[in-house]
Amino acid sequence: MKYAISLFAGCALVLAGPAAAQDLSWTGSSYYGGGSTYDWSGFYAGINGGYGFGTLEQEPVGVGPDVEEDINGWALGGQVGYNVDFGGFVAGAEADLQWANIGNKEDLPGDVELESRIDSYGTIRARAGATFGPVMPFVTGGVAYGRGTVGTVDDNDVSTTQSKTHWGWTAGLGLEAAATENLTFKAEYQYVHLGAQTYDTLPTGSADVTHGFSVIRGGVNYKF
Repeated sequence: MKYAISLFAGCALVLAGPAAAQDLSWTGSSYYGGGSTYDWSGFYAGINGGYGFGTLEQEPVGVGPDVEEDINGWALGGQVGYNVDFGGFVAGAEADLQWANIGNKEDLPGDVELESRIDSYGTIRARAGATFGPVMPFVTGGVAYGRGTVGTVDDNDVSTTQSKTHWGWTAGLGLEAAATENLTFKAEYQYVHLGAQTYDTLPTGSADVTHGFSVIRGGVNYKF
């Protein structure tokens, strides 16, 4: 978690540059002049990418110990949303969809490899933020869903896989800054919790699998 906070803080400092320029009344740019304002209202769409890390929990159906494993990997996707600027305060909604490979691999006895991962996930969220000209720190939260896969491969390349759709929730915070009238950049932290689904392909038998992971990501939006 300390690593996540440090990385997010670094991204925030980079994006805070336009705000500093505005506070110093940077006259070299007509867009970031001392009297400039920025209207956040309207539809937008963009892309994002980042790194996810967290835990996977397995709770056996029946007798057996609970198992918790570290997971990590990449996520890449896009988002669409709409903002309403109330003058100093922005409220809106955003939906995103990510292609991902957030999981882990484990070697088991008998030359069997077990892999558990999230192949994709998405969120539908509310957003709210305070505005400082072309810079907006924000908080966000809502519903999350994801496609999980559990599979095994033996030394004869015989594989068994099972995929399930998980539902859960997400919450996070971020910082978005306008580079032009239509182009904005953002740094964002999200925590995603995907609720339990039962998988029958585990070597130890059936188990309820839950995913909980943090995502540090950056992105760019185009405002229409």
